Amino acid sequence: MLRTILLAAALTAMAAPAFAADVTGLWATPGNGGQVEIARCGNSLCGKLVTSNNIKNDPTLKDTKNKDEAQRGRTLKGLQMLYDFTGGPKKWTGGKVYNPEDGGTYSGTIEQLSDNELKLKGCIVAPFCKTQKWTRIR
Repeated sequence: MLRTILLAAALTAMAAPAFAADVTGLWATPGNGGQVEIARCGNSLCGKLVTSNNIKNDPTLKDTKNKDEAQRGRTLKGLQMLYDFTGGPKKWTGGKVYNPEDGGTYSGTIEQLSDNELKLKGCIVAPFCKTQKWTRIR
Protein backbone atom coordinates (compact mmCIF):
# COMPACT_ATOMS: atom_id res chain seq x y z
CA MET A 1 0.00 0.00 0.00
CA LEU A 2 2.77 2.47 0.97
CA ARG A 3 4.62 1.57 -2.22
CA THR A 4 1.48 2.41 -4.29
CA ILE A 5 1.10 5.79 -2.56
CA LEU A 6 4.77 6.65 -3.12
CA LEU A 7 4.54 5.62 -6.77
CA ALA A 8 1.41 7.75 -7.26
CA ALA A 9 3.11 10.74 -5.61
CA ALA A 10 6.18 10.33 -7.82
CA LEU A 11 4.08 10.13 -10.99
CA THR A 12 2.11 13.23 -9.97
CA ALA A 13 5.33 15.17 -9.41
CA MET A 14 6.67 14.13 -12.82
CA ALA A 15 3.44 15.18 -14.53
CA ALA A 16 3.77 18.75 -13.21
CA PRO A 17 5.83 21.19 -15.29
CA ALA A 18 9.50 20.74 -14.50
CA PHE A 19 9.99 24.41 -13.68
CA ALA A 20 6.53 25.36 -12.34
CA ALA A 21 6.60 28.86 -10.86
CA ASP A 22 10.24 29.29 -11.91
CA VAL A 23 11.40 31.42 -14.82
CA THR A 24 14.50 29.30 -15.47
CA GLY A 25 14.29 27.03 -18.47
CA LEU A 26 14.19 27.09 -22.26
CA TRP A 27 11.93 29.73 -23.86
CA ALA A 28 10.78 30.27 -27.46
CA THR A 29 10.99 33.81 -28.80
CA PRO A 30 8.44 35.02 -31.35
CA GLY A 31 9.03 35.11 -35.07
CA ASN A 32 12.53 33.78 -35.73
CA GLY A 33 12.54 30.33 -34.17
CA GLY A 34 14.74 31.65 -31.38
CA GLN A 35 15.27 29.72 -28.18
CA VAL A 36 16.79 31.30 -25.08
CA GLU A 37 17.92 29.38 -22.00
CA ILE A 38 17.29 31.41 -18.83
CA ALA A 39 19.33 30.39 -15.78
CA ARG A 40 20.40 31.70 -12.41
CA CYS A 41 23.78 33.42 -12.48
CA GLY A 42 24.68 34.00 -8.85
CA ASN A 43 21.96 36.24 -7.39
CA SER A 44 20.64 37.30 -10.79
CA LEU A 45 19.11 35.83 -13.94
CA CYS A 46 20.90 35.54 -17.25
CA GLY A 47 20.02 34.03 -20.60
CA LYS A 48 21.86 32.71 -23.62
CA LEU A 49 20.77 32.22 -27.20
CA VAL A 50 20.56 28.48 -27.85
CA THR A 51 19.31 28.52 -31.44
CA SER A 52 17.25 30.35 -34.07
CA ASN A 53 16.24 29.71 -37.66
CA ASN A 54 19.39 31.51 -38.85
CA ILE A 55 21.63 29.54 -36.48
CA LYS A 56 20.03 26.29 -37.65
CA ASN A 57 20.97 27.26 -41.23
CA ASP A 58 24.50 28.30 -40.23
CA PRO A 59 25.73 27.44 -36.70
CA THR A 60 28.86 29.56 -37.27
CA LEU A 61 26.94 32.85 -37.63
CA LYS A 62 28.78 35.75 -36.00
CA ASP A 63 27.58 38.75 -34.00
CA THR A 64 28.21 41.02 -36.99
CA LYS A 65 25.82 43.82 -35.96
CA ASN A 66 27.37 44.38 -32.53
CA LYS A 67 28.04 48.08 -31.97
CA ASP A 68 31.43 47.12 -30.47
CA GLU A 69 33.59 46.04 -33.42
CA ALA A 70 35.77 43.91 -31.12
CA GLN A 71 32.74 41.70 -30.35
CA ARG A 72 31.71 41.03 -33.95
CA GLY A 73 33.68 37.78 -34.19
CA ARG A 74 31.61 36.07 -31.47
CA THR A 75 29.30 33.29 -32.61
CA LEU A 76 25.59 33.85 -31.99
CA LYS A 77 25.02 30.29 -30.79
CA GLY A 78 25.47 30.33 -27.01
CA LEU A 79 25.72 34.13 -26.85
CA GLN A 80 24.62 35.63 -23.55
CA MET A 81 21.86 38.11 -24.32
CA LEU A 82 20.18 38.56 -20.91
CA TYR A 83 22.13 39.52 -17.82
CA ASP A 84 21.93 41.12 -14.36
CA PHE A 85 18.18 40.71 -13.80
CA THR A 86 17.32 40.79 -10.08
CA GLY A 87 14.12 40.47 -8.08
CA GLY A 88 11.56 37.75 -8.44
CA PRO A 89 9.78 35.52 -7.91
CA LYS A 90 7.51 36.82 -10.72
CA LYS A 91 9.23 40.03 -11.88
CA TRP A 92 12.91 40.80 -12.45
CA THR A 93 14.26 44.28 -13.17
CA GLY A 94 17.53 46.15 -13.62
CA GLY A 95 18.77 43.78 -16.29
CA LYS A 96 20.19 44.24 -19.75
CA VAL A 97 18.94 42.73 -23.01
CA TYR A 98 21.34 42.37 -25.93
CA ASN A 99 19.59 42.17 -29.31
CA PRO A 100 21.85 40.53 -31.93
CA GLU A 101 19.44 41.60 -34.69
CA ASP A 102 20.45 45.27 -34.26
CA GLY A 103 23.55 45.02 -32.05
CA GLY A 104 21.97 47.13 -29.30
CA THR A 105 21.85 46.60 -25.55
CA TYR A 106 18.75 47.76 -23.72
CA SER A 107 17.49 48.11 -20.15
CA GLY A 108 15.08 45.30 -19.45
CA THR A 109 12.49 43.64 -17.28
CA ILE A 110 11.23 40.08 -17.21
CA GLU A 111 7.77 39.28 -15.89
CA GLN A 112 6.51 35.73 -15.57
CA LEU A 113 2.85 35.79 -16.61
CA SER A 114 2.25 32.08 -15.99
CA ASP A 115 4.29 28.88 -15.70
CA ASN A 116 4.53 28.82 -19.51
CA GLU A 117 4.59 32.47 -20.58
CA LEU A 118 6.78 35.45 -19.79
CA LYS A 119 6.96 39.04 -20.92
CA LEU A 120 10.36 40.49 -21.81
CA LYS A 121 10.59 44.26 -22.13
CA GLY A 122 13.62 46.12 -23.46
CA CYS A 123 13.88 49.93 -23.44
CA ILE A 124 16.27 52.45 -24.96
CA VAL A 125 14.73 55.01 -22.61
CA ALA A 126 11.13 54.77 -21.38
CA PRO A 127 8.72 55.07 -23.11
CA PHE A 128 10.77 53.81 -26.08
CA CYS A 129 10.38 50.12 -25.30
CA LYS A 130 9.65 46.89 -27.11
CA THR A 131 7.85 43.99 -25.47
CA GLN A 132 7.76 40.32 -26.44
CA LYS A 133 5.93 37.35 -24.99
CA TRP A 134 7.99 34.18 -24.77
CA THR A 135 6.61 30.65 -24.42
CA ARG A 136 8.21 27.92 -22.34
CA ILE A 137 9.66 24.97 -24.24
CA ARG A 138 10.89 23.15 -21.12
